[in-house]
Amino acid sequence: MRIDRIDLFHVAMPLIYPWRTAYGEDVAAHAVLCRMTSGSVEAWGESCPLTAPCYSPEWGGGIFTVARDWLAPALLGKDISSGDELQKQLAIYKGNPFAKAIFDTTWWALQSRLTNTPLHRLLGATRNQVPVGADFGVMDSVDDLLAAVGKAVDARFPRIKLKFRPGWDLDMLQAVRKQHPSEVFHIDCNSGYRLSDVSMFQAVDQFNLAMIEQPLQHDDVLDHATLQSQIRTPVCLDESITTLRQVEQAIALKSCQYVNIKPGRVGGLTNALKIHNACQKAGIPCWVGGMLESSLGAKICVALAMLDNFTYPADIFPSSRFYHQDLAEPALELIPLADGTPGVRAAETLPDPDVKRLESLTVESARFRSEVQVKVS
Repeated sequence: MRIDRIDLFHVAMPLIYPWRTAYGEDVAAHAVLCRMTSGSVEAWGESCPLTAPCYSPEWGGGIFTVARDWLAPALLGKDISSGDELQKQLAIYKGNPFAKAIFDTTWWALQSRLTNTPLHRLLGATRNQVPVGADFGVMDSVDDLLAAVGKAVDARFPRIKLKFRPGWDLDMLQAVRKQHPSEVFHIDCNSGYRLSDVSMFQAVDQFNLAMIEQPLQHDDVLDHATLQSQIRTPVCLDESITTLRQVEQAIALKSCQYVNIKPGRVGGLTNALKIHNACQKAGIPCWVGGMLESSLGAKICVALAMLDNFTYPADIFPSSRFYHQDLAEPALELIPLADGTPGVRAAETLPDPDVKRLESLTVESARFRSEVQVKVS
């Protein structure tokens, strides 16, 4: 396809409840949306690295600038035949996976519309619905958390994830496990600890968790291998996996037993597919994570989650979990699966942002037509 037009929108989407993790707090989700046009057909993509460079080195304002000044001009007017070709066009620019994911996810969405093929089928999926888990950040009190977890258990979520950070760690976990001795839980540390904390993670072994997600540094695979060799609970890598090369190194070092894949964090769906396939070949199960995206970005994650090696319930949430009103319509809703657990169904077509909501939430924007760029603040 020839990329004739590109429109970029840096948005700030207010959250119902602040999202607190080991790296800080977000009161609004910062994302960049892209509208890409080929001929008379257009489609949208999204990348959501959040407000500040805390989850990763990238952030909403930063990826907008990189996308506007470097990546969009590199693609405009080009004939891009595949996701691999798009990645090659952008390869000269080091790193910046969230920025590259803006265009990669949009290219796949546009290819879906041009070929009239649902995105999950275009990616190679054979199923159209999967289970999802519940996920809770650091809350105002343990009592608030216990009440929320209790509702998730009653709703029959197949697993529950708990954010875990210094000061909100073993005591919190003990309280949750005491209330729910047999439910499937895992913790997400968001790189909040170091290898010197190994004794604390050995104490975590007693709680029989499904996994410990990203306990150590955001760019590490070596120390994670050492930690995994000294604890029983499986380690899952998240922030550490941004490229195929990193997951290959993690596999070789035995750094983990699970891998979380977020399209934004790995540079888009093209790279997500390659990482999924490498993990499948190595016998390492995967699961899809989200980044507080709008319904648009979340449904892109849903499409990816339909692939065979995504066997652990995904981090994909209904729009109502985070937003009073989603930026894109229709909103994402959970469905009951055959066994009564909550799940999601792949969309036949991806949603578009609501024009008025997009305008009200846009922080900055840029438009590209042929070789002419017009910036709008």
